[in-house]
Amino acid sequence: MSDQVSRILVTGASGQLGKLVIDALLAKAPASRISALVRRKDAGDALAARGVDVRLGDYTDVAALEKAFAGVDRLLLISSSEVGQRAPQHRNAIDAAKRAGIELVVYTSILYADSSVIGLADEHRDTEAYLRASGVPFVILRNGWYTENYATAVQNALAHGVHLTAAGEGRVNSAARKDYAEAAAAVLLQDSVQSGRIYELAGDDSFSQDELAAEVAQISGKPVETKHLSLDEYEGALGQAGLPPQFAAMYANFDKGTAAGALADEGRALSTLIGRPTTSWKETVAELAKG
Repeated sequence: MSDQVSRILVTGASGQLGKLVIDALLAKAPASRISALVRRKDAGDALAARGVDVRLGDYTDVAALEKAFAGVDRLLLISSSEVGQRAPQHRNAIDAAKRAGIELVVYTSILYADSSVIGLADEHRDTEAYLRASGVPFVILRNGWYTENYATAVQNALAHGVHLTAAGEGRVNSAARKDYAEAAAAVLLQDSVQSGRIYELAGDDSFSQDELAAEVAQISGKPVETKHLSLDEYEGALGQAGLPPQFAAMYANFDKGTAAGALADEGRALSTLIGRPTTSWKETVAELAKG
């Protein structure tokens, strides 16, 4: 890390992605230059034990965020997990970053946010627009799909021998969560960062849902049938499996986006950023199959 960059702060540092980003930063930079934002002190105890400066703050509290952001040069704004509340929460963080004089905000968005048909892209588009208008220097990491998102699908396929999908022949260039974490760390640690840069990040290799099912069958040694459904049929099946209506609709929308190509990208910007091939989806699926 350049000596000119004295302090990096990672929001959502106790979450799945945040923890991995901290790991990636600590592999290349001293803990004395890394801060972690968590909502509860106990959530940061393990990080503090590693020498990371732990700060408290919540996306809903601008004053607390501004205090937590004091003295920070570069901020990784990991998107909130609260779907439906993300846009206003992200605006709070951007406002606090501007008031705190942060020199660069790196935001985790979604692949092709400006054109994606996936419903989750709406709040990311809103955040990207607000960030551009804020005047704060920024970089946007448009993360593609995490292969780990298929954990439940893999377990269900193992248990029932059937993989339900409404994604048709749509292909997915997914990567492991740790790959995206390493990319975020790489940008945060760059000596010179181009403000306004947008990275479309995705895995090197792609797969269809039929190929996913075939891989689970190969791993388990048992047959797995792919059952292609309409969106309505898929949403109904998810509801019958016990998912609340809003979640059944959301997951059906993911498959709609997959069918439309929203999770496919062959640009290899992710492997370029991390300096190695992305983690094979097959490798991650094998891990998911272990439970």
